[in-house]
Amino acid sequence: MSQTKYLIIGSSHAGLSAMTAIRLQDKEGALTMITREKVLPYSPTILPYVVSGKTPQDGVFLRDDAYFEENHATFMKGREVTAIDTGANRVTLDSGEEITYEKLLIATGASPSVPPIQGLSDTSFHVLRTLEDAVSIRKAMKENLSAIILGAGLIGMHAAENLSEAGMEVTVLEMLPQVLPGYFDAEASGMIQKVFSDNGVRILTGNAVTHVTSSNNNKKVCVVSLENGLDLSAHLLVVATGVRANIAFLADSGVEADDGIVVGDTMRTSVDNVWAAGDVAKAGSFFGPEKILNGILPDAVEQGWIAGMDMVDDPALKPYGGGLSMNTYSFFGNRAFSVGMSGPVGDDEGFQVDVMVSSSSRRYQKLVFRDDHLVGASAINMDLDPGVLCRMIRDQIELGETRERFSCEPRDVGRSLMSAFWR
Repeated sequence: MSQTKYLIIGSSHAGLSAMTAIRLQDKEGALTMITREKVLPYSPTILPYVVSGKTPQDGVFLRDDAYFEENHATFMKGREVTAIDTGANRVTLDSGEEITYEKLLIATGASPSVPPIQGLSDTSFHVLRTLEDAVSIRKAMKENLSAIILGAGLIGMHAAENLSEAGMEVTVLEMLPQVLPGYFDAEASGMIQKVFSDNGVRILTGNAVTHVTSSNNNKKVCVVSLENGLDLSAHLLVVATGVRANIAFLADSGVEADDGIVVGDTMRTSVDNVWAAGDVAKAGSFFGPEKILNGILPDAVEQGWIAGMDMVDDPALKPYGGGLSMNTYSFFGNRAFSVGMSGPVGDDEGFQVDVMVSSSSRRYQKLVFRDDHLVGASAINMDLDPGVLCRMIRDQIELGETRERFSCEPRDVGRSLMSAFWR
């Protein structure tokens, strides 16, 4: 049985951020990072570009072996934690090996959530969450001509773009009425969908898949049946219908969890000496008291940093300010982003929404206000500054007399307001 002072499970952004924060205060304490990945740390956000070939497989890594050596850290890849005994401060690996710790960070991320569609488990399909997944899809692209993608979230839409640009005939299926639900409103989503259609990607929304089978004539071709009676066939099937937090190993650990690990504002869990961060952590929301899963890269980095600081009792620690959705998205030469609320909530009369649309130039801007404060923004092909808008929301900048001018010139007025706020 081996021992370590700091044990980090997971090697992506949250885990790496925590490691950096720990080493700023404690440069020598034994630190071990465990990952079930068989390779060095990488960012999941780069995977669509591995699929397309825009990024080579060996160009995705965030750290190298020398980094861990320089930071006196043990990096254990290809190992999976199967159980945690929080009473004994001990984890068990799939190899049977046991490791004791003084302080533990769980940053195990999320895995694809595969829907219970009839016949799907008996059909060959791909997901896109790991480097191995991306390499597998890229290999399959070279052998197939057409693809069906289940799900029109960010992962599904990224996959659709890259498969289409590789010359494949692509169809995207989404059971909700619009693409990118939860990121953009119906009008913005419609503009994005039209860009995909103009580039040869077929998108069908508002129709659920009832079952999936292999073709009677060619077992290498899958047939997807919709509730409206339509049957679609393709050589390649990609499932991109969401993710679920990797928490199965927490059974009987005493760590409070439902669809994610419940944490406080310093990323502490319900159990002493155990923290959680990233896609697996259910932390506070910026807009209210509820706990949320907010699977975006900036939050993973921030949560990991806060957890690491708390693990070493860093006096500069500032509590987590709450999850705020923010996504940037590029597609077929276009740019889109969304941050904060996408529209009014309930019957709250304090909301105001300003929208600017130019379909001919594929430009869209939506600003959501509540009680003279910006609470949300989304845009397509607009010259805005997402970072400034995010800070305006977080710092609750009062717009006052600049409200109307801000709606017309959000980038310049926003920068001016933040400059005055920071002085």
